[in-house]
Amino acid sequence: PNADPPVCKILDYGKFKFQEQKKKNEARKRQKVVEIKEIKLRPNIDTHDYETKAKSMHRFFEEGDKVKVTLRFRGRELAHPELGMKLLQKVKADFEPVAKVEYEPRMEGRQMIMILAPR
Repeated sequence: PNADPPVCKILDYGKFKFQEQKKKNEARKRQKVVEIKEIKLRPNIDTHDYETKAKSMHRFFEEGDKVKVTLRFRGRELAHPELGMKLLQKVKADFEPVAKVEYEPRMEGRQMIMILAPR
């Protein structure tokens, strides 16, 4: 268009529309849908059980998924929510290099919830 005299290109509009549609379909094929995976914990979890859950959380982050950590309280455990908060702070500290906290830990009924997203 900046040439002197102005120049235009004549093209087949049907072919152009077809190529645009193909590009759109290709982009849709390549996109990654971010899922939310859930990990359920209990306040008095053993170290080995915690390590197993942490390993699966690492795998989820490598796949590019978000992780929802749910801490369930049963019976008298509900009297000590600080133990649950301490455990979720430990999860937060352990995954600091790999994930960022999207939803801070908070109580919702009988469970404490936190959501982590990959960095």
